[in-house]
Order: sequence, then C-alpha cells, then structure tokens
Amino acid sequence: MGKKHAAASMANGTPNGTDRTSENSEQHQERLAIRSPRNLQNTASLEGLQTEEQRRVLDVIAQLRRCNLESTLSLPQLVVCGDQSAGKSSVLEALTEIPFPRNDNLCTRFATEIILRRAELESLTIKVIPDAKRSNAEQDIIRSFVETITDFKELPDIMDKAMEVMGIGADSARAFAKDVLSIEIEGPDRPQLTLVDLPGLIQNATAGVTEEDVEMVRNITESYISQPRTICLAVISCLNDYANQGIITRIRKHDPNGERTLGIITKPDRVEKGSGSEAAFIALARNEDIRFNLGWHVLRNRNFQESRSSFNERNMVEEDFFRKSNFRVLDQDNVGIDALRTRLSLLLFEHVKNEMPKLRSELDGRLSETTTQLGNMGVKRSEAKECREFLTNLSLDFHGICKAAISGHYEGTYFQPKTKDTFSPQSIDAIRRLRALVQMMNEKFAARFRTHGHFYWIETEETKSKPKPKINEDGLKADPDPTDSKSPFLKNMTPIILTEAKAIQWVKDALTRSRGRELSGTFNPLLVGELFWEQASKWSDLSIDHMEDMSHICSTFLNILLKEKCPKDLQPRLRSLVQDALKERDDSAYAELERLMADLREYPINYNHYYLSEVQKKRMEKEKLALQQAVKDASTETQHGEGEDARRTTHIDVEQLAKNFRKTMSGDGDMEQHSCAEILHSVIAIYKVLHKVFVQNITMQVVERHIVRGLENIFSPVTVNRMTDEEVEGIAAEPAAAKRHRAFLEDQVKKLGDGQRILKGVMRSTAA
Repeated sequence: MGKKHAAASMANGTPNGTDRTSENSEQHQERLAIRSPRNLQNTASLEGLQTEEQRRVLDVIAQLRRCNLESTLSLPQLVVCGDQSAGKSSVLEALTEIPFPRNDNLCTRFATEIILRRAELESLTIKVIPDAKRSNAEQDIIRSFVETITDFKELPDIMDKAMEVMGIGADSARAFAKDVLSIEIEGPDRPQLTLVDLPGLIQNATAGVTEEDVEMVRNITESYISQPRTICLAVISCLNDYANQGIITRIRKHDPNGERTLGIITKPDRVEKGSGSEAAFIALARNEDIRFNLGWHVLRNRNFQESRSSFNERNMVEEDFFRKSNFRVLDQDNVGIDALRTRLSLLLFEHVKNEMPKLRSELDGRLSETTTQLGNMGVKRSEAKECREFLTNLSLDFHGICKAAISGHYEGTYFQPKTKDTFSPQSIDAIRRLRALVQMMNEKFAARFRTHGHFYWIETEETKSKPKPKINEDGLKADPDPTDSKSPFLKNMTPIILTEAKAIQWVKDALTRSRGRELSGTFNPLLVGELFWEQASKWSDLSIDHMEDMSHICSTFLNILLKEKCPKDLQPRLRSLVQDALKERDDSAYAELERLMADLREYPINYNHYYLSEVQKKRMEKEKLALQQAVKDASTETQHGEGEDARRTTHIDVEQLAKNFRKTMSGDGDMEQHSCAEILHSVIAIYKVLHKVFVQNITMQVVERHIVRGLENIFSPVTVNRMTDEEVEGIAAEPAAAKRHRAFLEDQVKKLGDGQRILKGVMRSTAA
C-alpha cells in the first residue's frame, strides 16, 4: 500500500487503511471485543516452563511495562541482536512459536517488540511506538495506528501498513526506522515474557542501503544492548567467521565481561562437516574462545525448503541434527530450542529477581528527583483561574514582605543576614532591610547637603571654629567621599571658600550689577533672593542625585524580592509590571521636585522667626563688637597719686564714643559697605532657614511620598484582583516549553508512582 492510500485511509478514520470504513463504530468495537482464539497459536511450550513464583516475578515487569516505564527506567528484557541474515527472526519465531512473515526480511527493518501477557481472552494487538525525536504531530499520527487481529495470517498485511505509517513503505526511500513495532499477544495460557528483535547490523552501505542507514541500525542496536538490565541474545551465524561479525564488537563494548550476554549460534547445519570452521564453532559453543558468563547455545532453524513445515516438524528435525552431527558432543542443555527455552526461563527469572531491589531503589530515586523537579516548577498555571490564584498567593507574600521592609519589621527569615558585608547600598542584606537603608541614606543626604549644599563657604566669627572643607591644589574645590553617590556630578561639589571680606565683595559686585533707582546707602531687597539662588544653586543636583539613589535602591529591593520569590519564567513579565509602576513613581517624584524647585526660584518668602532671630543675632554681635571698640577708643586713663595711694580713673568721652560707634556701624562712613554686610547677613540667615525646610521637603515630599511609601501596593492582591483574565494569563501563564515539560514530569511522576506501588506490593507479598 502506498503513502497516498495510507493517508486517504487515515482521513476516513482508520489510520491503517483497513476495510473497516464501511463498519459503524459499534460494530467495530464489538469486533475488537469478541476475539476468536482458534487461529492464534498458543505458547504452551513456554507456559509450561514457568513456575508460579516465576510467573509472579515476571508479572511485576509486565505491570511496570504497562506503566510505560521503559523510557524512564531500564527494565529487564531479552533482546535478540546480531548481524544481518544471522537468523535472529528465526530464533525469535522458534522461541515464541509465532509465524512471523519471512518475505523481504520485514522484521529486520525496525525493532520489533513481542510482549506475551496472561489475560482471560486471546488477542493480538499491533501498534507502533514512535521515535521520541519525531515531531509531536508525527507521533500523534503514529500512535493512532492500532490493529487487533484474530489470525496470524493477517500479520503480513498489518506489518505492511505499519511500515507505511513509519515512512518505510514500498514507495519510501528510507530503508529503516527508529520506531518500534509492538506486538502484544494476550491469552490465558500465555507466559509473562517480553522479547525484542533488532534490525541486523550492516557492515557496509549497498544498493538501497545508505551510510545513514548503517549508522541508524548501529544506533538502534546500541540503544538496547547498552541498557544495564538487558539480557543480550547475541546471534552468530555459522556461515561467517564469528570474528568478523559486528555484534561481537558491540557486545564487548557494552558488556565487556559477558555478564548479561548469552551467545546463540545458528545455521550449524550449513557449515561443512568435519571442517576447521565447524570445529571452531564447536569450541565457541563450549565457551572456549569468546567467553560469556551466560555461555553459548546452538540452534538449528528451518532452511528455505523447510519454511512451510510446522513448529513440531522443525523441532524434530533439530533434535535429529543434534543426535547425528558433530555438535552432538555439546552438552544437551546447550543445544536445541527446548533447552534454550528452559535456560531463558531460569535466566530471566534469576535476572529479574536479582535486579528487583536495585530497580526499586532506582525507581524511588528517580521518583524523588522527578517530584522535586516538578515541585520546583511551582504551581500549575494553565488556565486564567489557576493563574489568578497563583498571582494572588504570590502577591500576598510579596506585599507582606515589602510592607515589613518599609515599616522596619525584620522578624521574618527573609530579613536575616546572609553575609557579613558592611551595611551599605551595595549590600543585598542591607537592601532587604529597606527602612534602615532609607534612614541611613536620608541622613547621609542631610549631612552632604549641610556640608556641600552651599556654593560658597563663608568665613565668619561663627564658622571660624568649624573645620574648613577640604580643598584641591587650586585652593578652591575638593572631591567629597566618592562612595557617597555614583553621580559624576558629586565629583566637584566642595564649596568655594570665601573670607568675610571676599564675601562682602561678592555682595558688592552683585549690588553694583543690580542697582536701580535706590538712594545711596540703600539696596534693592530682591538682591537677597538673587544671592540666595546662587548660594543654593547646587540644591537641585544634590536632590536629583539623592532621589535617583533612592529610586535605584527601591528598584533593586523589588528585583531581589522577585528573584527570590517568583519562578524564573515569571520574573521578566512581573519585572516589566514593576518597572512600569516604578517609572510612574519616579515621574511623580521628578514632578514633585520640580514644584519644590519652582518655589525655590521665587523670591524668598519667610514667616519663620528663626530668620529674624539670626539677623538680629548677627546685628547684635556686630553692635557688641562695635560698641566694645568704640568704648575702648573713647576711653582715657588718668593716674592720681604715687605709691600705695596711686589710683587710676577712666574717662569715657561719650560724644567720641557715639561718633566711633556710628562710624564702625556704618563702615567707616561707607554706607555701601554697611549695606553689603547687612545683605550678606540676610543671605546667610535665609539660607539656614530654607536649607532645613528644603531637606525636610525632599526626604518627605519627594522620597517618602513618591518613592518609598506605597511600594508594597505595586504588586498586591488588590492589583491582581483588578487584572483581566487576559492580563493574568499574560503574566502568569507558563510558556509552551514549560507546559510540555510539566506534562512530561507529571506523566513521569504518575508512571513512577504506579511502578513504586507495584514494587512495594511485590516486596510485601514476598516478605509475607
């Protein structure tokens, strides 16, 4: 049947192209359910070899296979392998007494799995297990191929259809497939047994067989014989020097000590009697050359002329051969199909029994590992309801930790230090304790503002007692502590140092530039505002720098929290949501800062008594100094008498004192100098007042109000509740690859769990 016909038959609802298209569904199901046993030969020869204990042990493996654990665990099995035309299919046929098709060597173009199971009804089901590397669509098509027959005569046609499904039909350029043909034979007299017939190894590419085909067959063979619980039935033909048969090399690679290999020699009747070749094969059968722990066995299978003979006839001819040929010298337990069945029955039973504890241990370990992997994937997130529930629980945890960090409640394990790092913005432990870090950064900002916020550092009687800012070699500026901030702006933030005389000159220059129609000795009161703006010109940059530092800390805090609490696949999507919210908060903070700066750019308005107190204080200090100097200059001392009677009197010229005081207060008569001093004192006083207010406004109205406060509401249960189904799925739904991986892990956990229960039941019954 060609591909075209196979495709058409699939479209009609039967993937194998049978003539069932005319049947309705009920008739088809009835036909599958009612099976006639008359044309299905039984395997009584095998059944009789299994004791009740053997059946029970082998039944465990059969049950594990029904759990589809072959792809997960290496299960005990018998694998018939060898070179092409070595007689593997004949060995399999003689063992199972199932008449496989012999034309065109069909059974050697793919692996064939024969599963014998005990069941109440006789049945023979054929299906194809797809290669795991095929696409999902191809696998679905191949899995849909399932045929149940009641007569072995139907087997050749069914196998033709199976090959079409595999893509190696008559019209295909492909010669081999990695798919597995599975033949399940059930019945009340069937033993529990699984055998696998592999394609024969090909030495060289020939017409119709490519190098890729040669490599594929080699890979198929090695994939089976490399499994540690596989018993290899290595078939060697007497028609070829066994040293040249590739299966020996493959077996030695994967089973170097021959611990799980039984060699089977076929076609002994085809070797010339009395020849050296015959002697060599007899020696091989005695395990004298290539040694296998399980030894060797010799079979004489049907030749072409005997192909139509019955199994009984075949067995009689074989018995006669081993009585009369030179192979009669061999132990009778090592020749003939009956003896092979006995050997395999005991061998498989002992093998399975020995492997059972290891199998259970491996299964338990694999189940634990797979369960852990599934657990690490988190909650299943396929539907909107699952996604919303997951996000709600996640946001609840997120909100709680965030709220605790902002409030400064560090009782949870999340806040426990993981390192011994110094408490700084670079420490993850510090960032977790957000409120503590915010407090520290605000204090640093206030200190930096106090020491570097003014453009000029003016030497006055008050500042003389304080340390001067560090200066560079140019005598003007110095770098602050570079660890205070990442901003390059702060690299030259130290104020310019001015003596009081230079400060007066700074004011005088400004007075000259701003003079209008003021009378001599007076000044424009708006000049105080202009000088203040120059003195406070760094406030904006300092504030922006602090605001950006705090924004970065909060963003890092949320990213750390997301990384520790969210599944990896969810982190980029939630991070996008968080970053969008943070950008809105940053924009609000910038807008708030701009409003504060706009207020600052207006002429100062003050109702704080501190300003007047400062001005009056400066004036009183000046008056005090002026008065002291005036008294000194207006005083004269006179001595009266001599010796012990001498006394001194001080005379103060009140008129001169008044003149001296007025002169000092007016700047030696220079009213402009006097005005500049008054202006300077006003600028210093208003700076002190507004500086404190501004720092408070930045930390509270900008940082606290827009950057820190409400951070926990960015991702909270309320936020999730407001999302549409599309939004929650867009954020929380697992990607397609994760869904497939989860489905795979869930399937593995189910299979392994079923297998674990089966093995536990066996162990309990055995112990009892």
